[in-house]
Amino acid sequence: MGTDGFRLAGTEVTIPAMGVGTWAWGDAKTWGYGTYDAALTGDTIRDAWDASIDAGATFFDTAEVYGDGESERIVGRLLAEDPGRAAKVQLATKFMPVPWKLNVRSALLSSLRASLDRLGLERVDLYQIHGPVSLRGHGALAEALAAAHQEGLVRAVGVSNYSVSETRKMAAELRKRGLRLASNQIEFSLLRTSPETSGLLATCRELDVVPLAYSPIGQGRLTGKYTADNPPPSTRNFSDHPMEKVDAVVAELRRIGEANGGRTPSQVALNWIMAKGAVPIPGAKNREQAEQNAGALGWLMGDDDVVALDAVALAGGLSISDRLWQHG
Repeated sequence: MGTDGFRLAGTEVTIPAMGVGTWAWGDAKTWGYGTYDAALTGDTIRDAWDASIDAGATFFDTAEVYGDGESERIVGRLLAEDPGRAAKVQLATKFMPVPWKLNVRSALLSSLRASLDRLGLERVDLYQIHGPVSLRGHGALAEALAAAHQEGLVRAVGVSNYSVSETRKMAAELRKRGLRLASNQIEFSLLRTSPETSGLLATCRELDVVPLAYSPIGQGRLTGKYTADNPPPSTRNFSDHPMEKVDAVVAELRRIGEANGGRTPSQVALNWIMAKGAVPIPGAKNREQAEQNAGALGWLMGDDDVVALDAVALAGGLSISDRLWQHG
């Protein structure tokens, strides 16, 4: 692992220090795609795609459930439209292991082939189990991932929202089948530090598993755009602290940003995640947001700044429903 990039264990796939999450691309319910948000359209997404790749953020993460497959279709169109940029991209998607999918191997291979069809690809760089909700156990999931790898449909395999013990168990099951666990995608930010305090980040380092940090700016809360007087939309329920507490974190981000060449709060928040050894995957609706995100690359804050941010960071709490999903 390193701040210049990360090699996914057991593969030749290398991803940059920051990627792009594409949950919003095609999602109307939470993000307003095609409905109330004029800043999120096919054209603005294309601009975000171009700007991200040009800035070196070439790793894109999607999932079969984002927009009921629309995110994958959008990414597939973008890949087909610009082969030059497409050649630079590392792409990840996910399998939703809902409990009623009892034949995990068959369900995963079917879902993966459907994802590849939407993406217009023969194989994907990273395929992830979306959450620890399957009833079939780690062995069955590992066997299904191994089958996908054996068929040449994936280069690397990972998980998402896995705890310390779940990460260790999946890594062990994959090793029995000649594979390495490449990644664990978790909600990690200054508004949810529990992956660090629980020992999950340390476990990932030990096992050479790359932590991918989703919602790294708290669904916009750490940009400075929102305040106690102007809260984010109610549909954005990750990192849902009282905004008075968030405002204090943003104030420290502003202070550190000014001392580091005029960086924005979100750029500092993303850089803090990199300093912790994780790969943030912020969303980008348009070129401006993609370029803002890219300002987190090319520098690394000092230890004193990390300590100062640690002092104001929030551990993060979960609802009962979230606890069923987010173990990591």
